[in-house]
Amino acid sequence: MTRSFPGVKFERYADDIVIHCATEEETRVVETALKERLKDCGLTLHPKKTKVVYCEDDNRNGWYPTKKFTFLGYTFQPRRSQNQTTGQKFTNFLPAVSKEAGKKFRTRIKELGILRNLTPPRLCLAR
Repeated sequence: MTRSFPGVKFERYADDIVIHCATEEETRVVETALKERLKDCGLTLHPKKTKVVYCEDDNRNGWYPTKKFTFLGYTFQPRRSQNQTTGQKFTNFLPAVSKEAGKKFRTRIKELGILRNLTPPRLCLAR
């Protein structure tokens, strides 16, 4: 990526990658090049996991069918935000824990019984 597309930012963790493109045309060019590179290595893109997502916010209000994605247990999607200084509300493209990751976390907490082990403190009077 750095050699072929130096202006395109990306994140990678193991076999998961997010690539940030400025235009849909740039997205198609990068996707085609990535498919070719992976093919040279004997690999392919997963057809159900590979998708183009439009990161809508107040500065980008175009239309595209897919406007959210999950990466490493976080769902990125348009969310309402508020400016801390002015109080003005706006739409921003932000992450939050995905439903699947949240459910997995809550299930694990129940399995461990952490919440059952909380006992109120005992009061002792010393003389």
